[in-house]
Parts: sequence; C-alpha cells; structure tokens
Amino acid sequence: MTGAGNTTHWDSVYGAREEEALTWFEDVPGLSLSLIRDLARPEDPVIDIGGGASRLVDHLLGEGYRDITVLDLSETALDASRGRLGDRADRVGWIVGDVTQWRPDSAAYALWHDRAAFHFLTEPDQRAAYVARMAAALRPGGHAIIMTFAEDGPERCSNLPVQRYSPDTLSAEVGRHAPGLFTAVQGARHMHPTPKGAVQAFGVTVLRRGAQSSAD
Repeated sequence: MTGAGNTTHWDSVYGAREEEALTWFEDVPGLSLSLIRDLARPEDPVIDIGGGASRLVDHLLGEGYRDITVLDLSETALDASRGRLGDRADRVGWIVGDVTQWRPDSAAYALWHDRAAFHFLTEPDQRAAYVARMAAALRPGGHAIIMTFAEDGPERCSNLPVQRYSPDTLSAEVGRHAPGLFTAVQGARHMHPTPKGAVQAFGVTVLRRGAQSSAD
C-alpha cells in the first residue's frame, strides 16, 4: 500500500499475517487482469500502484507482460513478492516509495493500475499529489484503472480511515485536480470476497489520459 500511514505501519501490517490472510488478498486477481488485457498489450509498460504483495505481477508475467513496475510504501510487502517470484523478480521494476512523493522520470507508462491505494488518501493535498504523479507518469492515450471502496463499502482498513467513491465521484475528484486531462471510459461495481468470507463493495473506474500536457 502507499500514500497513507507510513512505512512502519505498512511493514507491520504485512509482517503480522500471512499474505493469504490479508483482507485484500486475491489468489487470482481476475477483474484487474481482465481490464489490463483489454487496455494494454504485453509489450506496454504497466505500473501497479500500492501493489504490495499482490499476485497481480505473477499473473502478468505468466501472460507475457514484460515491462512491469510495482510501487509500494512497504519494502516488507515487496520483499514478499520478490521472494515468491524467485528468479522472475529480476524481470520487474520495484520502487519502494510513497506515490504522492514519487517523481516519475517521464510519461512512460501505458497503464496505471491501483487496487485500493487511492482510497487511503483522505486529505485533498494527498489526492492532488497523487493525480499529479499519475498525469506525469502516463503517456497520452494511456489508461488508469483505480479501484476504491464504494460509497457503501468499509469506512476503515488496516486501522486507517478511507475515502469512499463511486466511479462518478472518483472521476470528479480526479477532474478537480487535473481539469480536462482525464476522461472516464468505464465504471462498475465490484464485490470482493475477503479470506474470512466477508464481502466488500468496491467501485472500479477506468480513465483515459488526454493528449495535452499535465501542466496545461
């Protein structure tokens, strides 16, 4: 995870339980994979924001994606992914950092994927910083997939408050921080079953980055 709490908090979260016991665990992240297949080719650069110990990277490598970056605040989480991947970890770019402070080198990515990081940004300045990084990192015509707790989803996660969204309210929030730069192309509701059998409501929003400069 990234953007809220701190490194110590998230290292503790990932260090306290096995990966399979975390509420957001998915053995096969089917929705994310389906969306990524639709929006990015195997040669396209993809970045997973707040990827942590997610198994998305395993499946993307298995499907032939060859330009993958994973960013997370917790090195403990990324170490879990690297250990699980073994020699395949060398085929992935790993960034330990906070997305709201990260400085992308260029508009290099065709696809930005975020499953449950943005909703931890409860302050407007955090969200503005996130959107600025997303705008700087995505190439014109690139897509962002952002999943957050839905408006009737949980109010807290990992002992932190969250900001809940529908696809419409998330698109509006991004638009406040980057007027005219992103266009919503898809919105949906998703029900995520946790390892303990609870069900969490998510909103799923797909945005397309426009051609103008992020500074315009």
